[in-house]
Amino acid sequence: MSTVNDVGRVTSRTPVLRIRGAVHGTRSDTVASEEPLEIRLSGTPLAVTMRTPGDDFDLVHGFLATEGVIRSSADVAGLRYCNSVDAEGRNTYNVVDVDLAPGVEAPDTALDRNFYTSSSCGVCGKASIDAIRTRTTHDVAADDIRLPLATLLALPDRLRAAQEVFSRTGGLHAAGLFTVAGELVALREDVGRHNAVDKVIGDAVREGRVPLAGHVLMVSGRSSFELTQKAAMAGVPVLAAVSAPSSLAVELAEEVGITLIGFLRGDGCNVYSHTERLILPV
Repeated sequence: MSTVNDVGRVTSRTPVLRIRGAVHGTRSDTVASEEPLEIRLSGTPLAVTMRTPGDDFDLVHGFLATEGVIRSSADVAGLRYCNSVDAEGRNTYNVVDVDLAPGVEAPDTALDRNFYTSSSCGVCGKASIDAIRTRTTHDVAADDIRLPLATLLALPDRLRAAQEVFSRTGGLHAAGLFTVAGELVALREDVGRHNAVDKVIGDAVREGRVPLAGHVLMVSGRSSFELTQKAAMAGVPVLAAVSAPSSLAVELAEEVGITLIGFLRGDGCNVYSHTERLILPV
């Protein structure tokens, strides 16, 4: 087993034919990397996700926390990269094995949903909403955060300014965790929206900052049921996105007590649930 942490191949260079009107030519372009990450529990495969390498240990902590496997970093006794090798015998750093602390039960994947995930998948249905509401140990509805509209409207620009890899590739989603004053606490980028969120939440788990009461989670794409689920499991009271939410995301946010915000752009947004947390100018 390797103990190297967070080995990342975030981008790669590839030749492209670039066409701009009548002008065309061959040049190199920077693209975001996408590779599988297999998560194992004591050697037993649990999940495979397609992700941008880097911050993998954050991703694993976030995934396990938002799936209800762990509640804090104390529930993880250890984790390491396995020696998964490519055709040339080089470690790919695409397998992470986790040892749960004594007393922490591993999930029975035969009774759970398939843990294979991609950049756009999720779970859905009324039964799933009820399960998330009962599984989360954090009382999100009781969070008394009050967020000024001006602070909220400034978040997309702050998120975009911090996206270093997106600036080079244009191909990554971002998730940013902000304080109620609009200060950026953590930002992660990934080809998968849910991975970016898991990385941000995983960072908070590893630093002992969960539940994330009084914080805003900002995502660069749409807000799906799965992202709303992850916010609920981490105790996040406000989830904001630059694009639209899904119907199940709205329903789940309303039930668990999350203020869900969509189309956060320029001088406006739509607030879909728990509007009382937003301080509007008089």
